Amino acid sequence: MNTRDPFNIRRAPAIQVLQASASIAAHSALSISRQVFESGKQALEKGRQSLESSPTTSPSPPDLMSFSIPSNLPSFESPQRVIEDALWGNSATNATGSQGIRDKAAGLFESQGLPMYKDKPYSYTASRRRHIWWRRKRTILVAILILGLLSYWLGLFASLRGSSVDTAIGKNIPWKWRTGTGKGDPADWNDRREKVKEAFILNWNAYDQHAWGMDEFHPLSKKGNQMSPKGLGWIIVDSLDTLMIMNLTTEISHAREWIQTSLDYNQDTEVNTFEITIRMLGGLLSAYYLSTELQLASNGENEISDEDLYLEKAVDLADRLLGAFESPSGIPYSRVNLNASRGSASLARSDASSIAEAGTLQLELKYLAQLTGERQYWDKAEKVMQVLDDTGQEDGLLPIFISADSAKFHGNHIRLGSRGDSYYEYLIKQYLQTSEQEPIYLEMWNEALKGIRQHLITYSNPSHLTILAELPKGIGYPIYPKMDHLVCFMPGVIALGATGGLTVAEAQTLPSWTSKQDSEIELARQLMQTCWGMYRVTRTGLAPEIAHFQIYDPPKMEGFGSPPASLSDDEDADWKADFIIEHNNGHNLQRPETVESLFYLWRITGDTMYREWGWQMFKAFVKYSTVPRDGGFTSVENVNKIPVQLMDNMESFWLSETLKYFYLLFSPNDLLPLDQIIINTEAHPFPRFELSKILSTGWKRRPRGADGKILNPALPVGANVKYVTAQVQTVN
Repeated sequence: MNTRDPFNIRRAPAIQVLQASASIAAHSALSISRQVFESGKQALEKGRQSLESSPTTSPSPPDLMSFSIPSNLPSFESPQRVIEDALWGNSATNATGSQGIRDKAAGLFESQGLPMYKDKPYSYTASRRRHIWWRRKRTILVAILILGLLSYWLGLFASLRGSSVDTAIGKNIPWKWRTGTGKGDPADWNDRREKVKEAFILNWNAYDQHAWGMDEFHPLSKKGNQMSPKGLGWIIVDSLDTLMIMNLTTEISHAREWIQTSLDYNQDTEVNTFEITIRMLGGLLSAYYLSTELQLASNGENEISDEDLYLEKAVDLADRLLGAFESPSGIPYSRVNLNASRGSASLARSDASSIAEAGTLQLELKYLAQLTGERQYWDKAEKVMQVLDDTGQEDGLLPIFISADSAKFHGNHIRLGSRGDSYYEYLIKQYLQTSEQEPIYLEMWNEALKGIRQHLITYSNPSHLTILAELPKGIGYPIYPKMDHLVCFMPGVIALGATGGLTVAEAQTLPSWTSKQDSEIELARQLMQTCWGMYRVTRTGLAPEIAHFQIYDPPKMEGFGSPPASLSDDEDADWKADFIIEHNNGHNLQRPETVESLFYLWRITGDTMYREWGWQMFKAFVKYSTVPRDGGFTSVENVNKIPVQLMDNMESFWLSETLKYFYLLFSPNDLLPLDQIIINTEAHPFPRFELSKILSTGWKRRPRGADGKILNPALPVGANVKYVTAQVQTVN
């Protein structure tokens, strides 16, 4: 039932009469207002004429106040005056909040009960002394206001407001703003950034209200769960640097208080080594960096400073994670007991860890080593890279599972989706983290990217979209045309690797720029288009978890041709037939990878198209994933089904990654400049730093032949021997 139409009037024939009455009343009120205004202007003009016609030599009576009309009396019909009035009116509206965060929240959730925080006012309210005429026409304005409220209550203007439907709840959820949505309208990126901030606040307040301190939040049932006896800070710590970047000081203080008083990692519980490293350790280290670099949060009267608090918690957690690395091979176990600091293998995969789990701990541990001067963190992270590289896999492409005990691979499945993705991401990011002073990781990245382009890049049929496919049985066997949404991190990483974080225009002036980098930027653009297509192909405009593709038989590999210049929005556009979305893969978990790559492509290429794509994506999330009654946002069960069915699950990466990347996408480029920072796989920014006598590369690659294979494979994997670094051939 529509709460703004409790008696179902809108469905009755009488609605037409009410609409007509409202229209006539509004027209009459406007007419009266104009008559009053004209009468006032005429009286003013008569007074001016009387004064001008009176003798200038006649003295004024001594008991009367002298008066003269200002010579620069403004024209009330001037177009400039109309603009100024509109400007002041908008300023007052924003400042009082009637079109600001609070009303937008009320419009979204049909509730005024959600506590809202605004650290900075949008603008100052215009003084009412400038509008003396208000009191003279109070009756007319009150009448107009009453008519407007009555019309709003009856839903007469509902057709003007966009709404999203949640069939699980059965409510219309209006979202009033539609800034810059028309074709040709100039985009206000600061305003769009504020819309993202509002969405974050809505979700944060929903979590605060219903599940504060919990590791998991279920927006539909309005409750939370813990992943351990005392909680791990899964949402609070993971989102802390987002609060800082958005400068939400009230929420920062609240989160900081919880971390100081409630966060305790001394628990007899097992956690995933990879997940807790990228989310919790990464979140604490990023909070340390931002609080010291940007000085966003003052510790006030706290007994311990923000910097010390975050770093002490990070060191405590990292020391407990070191036990995961105590395996015969040096590959970390996939799980670790925090209390005992003891690693254990995944029950589901025997003793196997994934290469993503093993190869995505390095940025965090290396930064901690740089902060503390403790070499043990550096050594543990570096040993993993040596062991993985010493396996000597062809063309730098590794199967996704490896034994922590023997360093032997389980199976031959190669993919850049789940279990494999961030290993490749951290190759180039390790090179950039230490200010390009460890070329060994650039070599590994170039070798892997060459292998990806040779073995995994193919094209859809018939529209020729660029696909990053899988090799279920390894190199030399048929490719599988499947892309996880997770794969969509690659366009951004490829672009980052090509320029090092500079813009293309800046990087092209360097002597090191070649046609190789040009081709990498082009590949990044092509893959970005395919990931964008995963959103545009669905009814909701939200991407599925996994997409399959129609491909050529035999498959066309990289270099065969060019993808389409653009993707048509037509309902029956040919390119849409290339996508295959299976029912069990049609859910959307609010993942960040596509907007992450849009952020990198915008910063590096300067092409506004990527910002516009991001805005369309953000609006789709707002339209189809909002939860009524103070629930925030949540996952969608089927992106091709309208009305949508919502899932009772919000991942922490929605707050820590997805909304953060939307915010950065619409922000000025000097907020976290890409040539000065590195961002971990959970969107936590760290600074770049230089090597030192204590912290330096402690291993070298084994010599390889022209085919990329190790020349002396008889030596044990991970042997503590120094080798001459091989020169890796690159693709032009």
